[in-house]
Amino acid sequence: MDFKNFIDGTWVTTSETIVNVNPSDVSDIIGHAAKADAAQMDRAIDAAHRAAPEWAASTPQQRFDVLDAVGTELLARKAELGRLLSREEGKTLPEGIGEVARAGQIFKFFAGETLRQTGDRLASVRPGVEIDVTRSPVGVVGLITPWNFPIAIPAWKIAPALCYGNAVVLKPAELVPGCAHALVEILSRAGLPDGVVNLVMGRGSEIGPRLVESPKVDAISFTGSVPTGRGIAESCGRHLKKLQLEMGGKNPMVVLDDADLDTAVSACLNGAFFSTGQRCTASSRLIVTDGIHDRFVAALSEAMAAMKVGNALEDGIQMGPVVDERQLQQNLSYIDIAAQDGGKVSGGERLNRATEGFYMAPALVTETDNSMRINREEVFGPIASVIRVGGYDEALQVANDTAFGLSAGICTTSLKHASHFRQNARAGMVMVNLPTAGVDYHVPFGGTKGSSFGPREQGRYAAEFYTTVKTAYTLP
Repeated sequence: MDFKNFIDGTWVTTSETIVNVNPSDVSDIIGHAAKADAAQMDRAIDAAHRAAPEWAASTPQQRFDVLDAVGTELLARKAELGRLLSREEGKTLPEGIGEVARAGQIFKFFAGETLRQTGDRLASVRPGVEIDVTRSPVGVVGLITPWNFPIAIPAWKIAPALCYGNAVVLKPAELVPGCAHALVEILSRAGLPDGVVNLVMGRGSEIGPRLVESPKVDAISFTGSVPTGRGIAESCGRHLKKLQLEMGGKNPMVVLDDADLDTAVSACLNGAFFSTGQRCTASSRLIVTDGIHDRFVAALSEAMAAMKVGNALEDGIQMGPVVDERQLQQNLSYIDIAAQDGGKVSGGERLNRATEGFYMAPALVTETDNSMRINREEVFGPIASVIRVGGYDEALQVANDTAFGLSAGICTTSLKHASHFRQNARAGMVMVNLPTAGVDYHVPFGGTKGSSFGPREQGRYAAEFYTTVKTAYTLP
C-alpha cells in the first residue's frame, strides 16, 4: 500500500518513499510512505495558512460535526485500525485496538468541548465600560508526533487544534506512516475545508526544521526526545513562537514495606514492560524498601519469566517486539552498560521467534544505585532497574533525584505515605497503587523539569495551548 501525503485537500505522491516494515515479521512489508521534501512542506504550510481564517470562523456546530464523525468512525473501525497499528508499531493487538478506541474517545471529547464554550463578562473599574474575555484560535499549528503511540498522540493534538479553530500540519514519525495516513484519510472525509488538515511525511531532520522555523506557523506541539525538543525550543524562542513539548521520563515506582505484594508486582509489570516498555510514562526505576525488597524481586522475576513475548498479532502475547533494529541495539547496549556498572541483569536477551523480528526478553537490573547510567538516562525499552532503599524518606529523595518529572508512582497501604507522596513527588502525574503508565483522555497530561515544557495536553487544559486569550472593552 502507498501512504501518500495530504496537502490542501489532495493526496500527493513523492519520487522517494520510505519502506514500512512490520517489526514482528521483517518479511512483511506494510507499504511505502511518501518522503516529502522542503517544497512539499512549504506547500502544506501555505495551505494551512490560507485555510486558517475560514476554519477559525466556523460555527461550534460545524466543528462538533467534524470531530464527532471522526470519533464515531475510529470507534467503529477500532479492530481493523488496531490491527494496522500493532502490525506497524509492534504493540500487542489488544493494546493496538485499545489505542484506536482511545483516539476515538479523544475526538468525541473535543467534539463536546466545541459546545462547552467559556468566557467572562466583567464590569470595569471605569463606570459604564463592559469587558469580555474570550478565547481565539492560535492560527496554524505544526504537530510533530512520535512512533510509540502512532494514532493516539496525533489524535490528542489534532482534535483540540480543530476544536478551537486552528489549521494543522501533521508531521508523524517515519516508522509509523500507516496510522497517520489512516487518521488523516478519515479526517479528509469529515467535512473540513481544504487545507485545514495537512499530512507531510518524511525524515524529521529534513523537513522538521522547515515546519518549526516557518513564519506562517504560529505554534508547535512536539512529542519526542529531549535533544530534539531542546533544539525546537531554541528555534521557537528565536521566532517567539508558541511551544508545547513532551519529551520523556525516568519514572520512579516506589514500593514500600506495607505494600500489597500482588498489587505492586502487577503495577510494576504493567508499567515497566507492557507496550514493550516503549512509553514515556514507563516505570523504569523501581525503588524498593528493605523489608519487601527480596520478596518483591523474586515475585516480579517470576512474573517476568512467565510473560509471553512474540508476534504482536498472535493471541495471548503479552509483549511484542521492539519497534526496529536500531532501538533494539540501543536497549541491548544499555543492558551491557548496566552490567559493567555493577548491576545484576536477569533477562534482556535477544529472542528468536517463528518470524524474524526485533524481539527481546524483558530485563530486570538489580543491585543498582541512582547514580548509574541505567537510572539516569531514558532507555525506552522493556528494561527496569531496582534501587534498594532504607525507608520512605530515602525512597522519596531517590524518586525526585532525576532530570525528568513526568510520572511517579507508589505502592503502599499507608494513607499517610500515599498522601505525602502525592504532594511531594516532583512529577506532573502521580499514581497510587497503579502503573505509572496509563492515563485517561479527559484529564491533563504532562510533566515537570526535563519531561515537559509549555501548557498541558489533553482535557480542558488543552485550551491553554491551542487558543489565545482576548480581552475586549466596550463603552456602549
